[in-house]
Amino acid sequence: MKFSDIKKDQWPDLQPYLDTCLLPLTGLTGGEEPWEVTQSLERLADIMEHVEIPFKGRVVTYPSLHYNGQPGTFVSGVNHLCGKLKESGFAYVVLISSDAAISILPFDGADLFITEEMASGGKTLVGEKLQEIWRSKGNLSKDA
Repeated sequence: MKFSDIKKDQWPDLQPYLDTCLLPLTGLTGGEEPWEVTQSLERLADIMEHVEIPFKGRVVTYPSLHYNGQPGTFVSGVNHLCGKLKESGFAYVVLISSDAAISILPFDGADLFITEEMASGGKTLVGEKLQEIWRSKGNLSKDA
């Protein structure tokens, strides 16, 4: 479910079920040609389908962070954002990106980083990884 699909009066009832925030990271630097930006966004959208469709009753997709500034600043900013998302009520924050270069950065605030490589293993592999994080904290619902 996308963040924009949730109305203010619905959130209190939905929040116990929508415990996982999906945070897309595009990893753009600003030096890409327009067609490269398009390709990057299309690849990211393809990967996101592995999470958004099968887990729409459990996952809320937040807006993408598109630009990767200085590596240290980017990592600390993403980790800080993960903490804020958890403070706001999400039990889990899952990062997702098609950019292999940023997938190796130390995003300690996230519970899982879904990569294009992981998604190439199919929806089953992505689902298994999500269920692992839900199980690890004892919060795997019967519907997941």
